[in-house]
Amino acid sequence: MNSITTFRNLDVYQLAFQLQQTVFSESKNWPRDETYALTGQSRRSSRSIGANIAEAWAKRRYPAHFLSKLTDADGELQETTHWLLTATACGYLEVSTERELAGMCSEIGGMIGAMMAKHDKFCLR
Repeated sequence: MNSITTFRNLDVYQLAFQLQQTVFSESKNWPRDETYALTGQSRRSSRSIGANIAEAWAKRRYPAHFLSKLTDADGELQETTHWLLTATACGYLEVSTERELAGMCSEIGGMIGAMMAKHDKFCLR
């Protein structure tokens, strides 16, 4: 923990950022009529994962707030998973790509869950 001085040092943040960038890249090829629905929602929710992790990091003085923001990050992760499944069902995302992204989502979820379970170790005293 001592080597982590910013949210950017968190492995979970780095993976969430990688996920958001991959979602952005993949969604560039989705139909224009999905711009404000599937494309926008997928991009927004995937970006919110890392944003909520960053915000949680800033709220480490307040354990309940820290835990709340991690919960929000997990909720955005679940929403992103839904949108990726939807994109695959609509034929906009290759099944192999969805599986790769689902693996990233699962890994991020496990990391967020571990942080939530031991949130007191991250909080400032």
